[in-house]
Amino acid sequence: MTPLKIRNVMLGEGRPKICVPVTGRTEAEIYGAARAVLAVPADLAEWRADWYENGKDPEAAGQILAELRRILGDMPLLFTFRTAAEGGEQAISPEEYLRLNQAVCSGGTADLIDIEYSMGESVVPALIQAARQAGVCTVLSSHDFRGTPPADEMLSRLQAMEKAGAHIPKLAVMPRSEQDVMALLEASFAMKQAAQVPFVAISMSQTGVISRLSGEFFGSAFTFGTAASASAPGQISAGELKEIMEWLHRGLQPCFSAAADCALQHEA
Repeated sequence: MTPLKIRNVMLGEGRPKICVPVTGRTEAEIYGAARAVLAVPADLAEWRADWYENGKDPEAAGQILAELRRILGDMPLLFTFRTAAEGGEQAISPEEYLRLNQAVCSGGTADLIDIEYSMGESVVPALIQAARQAGVCTVLSSHDFRGTPPADEMLSRLQAMEKAGAHIPKLAVMPRSEQDVMALLEASFAMKQAAQVPFVAISMSQTGVISRLSGEFFGSAFTFGTAASASAPGQISAGELKEIMEWLHRGLQPCFSAAADCALQHEA
């Protein structure tokens, strides 16, 4: 896996980075949520534009992004309009979705955009191309709120998103049992062995919270924590996330060092 540098943050090496969502119905709520991000140990911020009352309007979204950039300074900023079909707050047509994200790419304020893989051939390749031309990185995402597919199917989906040109494939599924969480972690670990790019794999809700904490071992490049309101089931506070992941990081270093030594001895 080749790490990806976004501004001053390196994704795909060390502990998973913490992404904190910025939500709000109004401009005042959004800007307040952005300021709250600065008070927690966030590595990057995600503006969930589907929460905003005018989030489908490219001009209005551009104005919000410009102010978010001013507030957040050099913190990497991910733009996401999560559709109602994948758990978001608003429905949007493919044509509106395409125009909105193209405008965000050309606006120069977002470092990354989230593209829903389910948008298909009429949208995904055009947005990946627009993002690359503008120097914006892409998170190609897939969400399943109904359940958890088999591990091999989840791995295939992550690999298909990588093949489609994503800088960061992202998969989030809903567990119905502990076995579903294990299937997600199995797929994530297999992706870690094969992926050329950083990726994110999440099992949602409280049942799947272990997947939000264990990315350094299972492969996820970043995870989502909260400063205020959660934007998806199972998110915990950024402060708790950092504390737990730093503890895991310290504990895992001897394991990684021993594994590396074993590999070198085997090669010799």
